[in-house]
Amino acid sequence: MLNAPAPPRVPAMCESVPMTVLVAYNPSPHGEAAVRTAISEAARRRLPLHVVNLAAPDAAEDSLTALLDAAPDGVDVQPVTRRGAGTEPADTILDATEATGASLVVIGSRKRSSSGTFLMGTTTQRVLLDSPVPVLVVKDVYDA
Repeated sequence: MLNAPAPPRVPAMCESVPMTVLVAYNPSPHGEAAVRTAISEAARRRLPLHVVNLAAPDAAEDSLTALLDAAPDGVDVQPVTRRGAGTEPADTILDATEATGASLVVIGSRKRSSSGTFLMGTTTQRVLLDSPVPVLVVKDVYDA
């Protein structure tokens, strides 16, 4: 009798960390839009929501708290992670993506030029290029 090969091994990250929706928040209209969208995605996918707060350490969290308190009962909001002093926002987002086992990253972005051309900031661009999972970029206002 031949020995059957062992089944492929699941990577350690998948074994120990459940999938989540990760959202990068900063206190701005596009940061708030990202949180609202991430809450909807977490509810739709039935996944926990992990928030990375990119604001300065001394910034108030009133608007973030209000947004998270308004999440539907079925959304499991994980404790908020804050960006460390001197850490680049993109590094914080990418590190949290791996640490939480995120299956989706949601970030806010704004229009950068008066001519209507949508240009990405360096954080958005870096997360889009380096993220190991899909990234959903959300604007706070869409032109009619």
